[in-house]
Amino acid sequence: MTEDKLILVDLLDRPVGEAGKLPCHQKGLLHRAFSVVLTRSGSTGTEVLLARRAEGKYHSGGLWSNSCCSHPRVGEELDEAVPRRLEEELGVRGVAYREVGTFVYRVAFDNGLTEYELDHVFVGVYDGPVSADPSEVSEVGWMGADELVAQLTERPQDFTAWCPAVTALALRALT
Repeated sequence: MTEDKLILVDLLDRPVGEAGKLPCHQKGLLHRAFSVVLTRSGSTGTEVLLARRAEGKYHSGGLWSNSCCSHPRVGEELDEAVPRRLEEELGVRGVAYREVGTFVYRVAFDNGLTEYELDHVFVGVYDGPVSADPSEVSEVGWMGADELVAQLTERPQDFTAWCPAVTALALRALT
């Protein structure tokens, strides 16, 4: 299996090149990414599906994050990449979703890798079965939106670096 090629972009999300996934993160190159927040209506209001990253991930293993996050491949549009990754990571199909914003972040990890992403954030409604790929996700769970905001504030070390910004964009779009 060949390594996915990621889309390098400038700060305006204009493609400027391509790079393999690992070299991209080794060199800290700005690239296009996306994050998906799946929601459902619960007894106390909106609930968010969280995914704990598998321990074997190249960074942030074991941390909780939004429902799904990944990168479109070179030649792939976001509206193709989002459903592909929802199915690959979570076994979820047929989600109606919408984009709610973008942001740029950069974080260097202790293992020498750097995430530098222009992240497109999507929100979808889903209340069906989840069958997570254990090589991607070790655990999933629904959490009330207010509880999630409290946990992100009180225990940020339990979450990926991008999860607070993704959550803020997604929940603001739902109000």
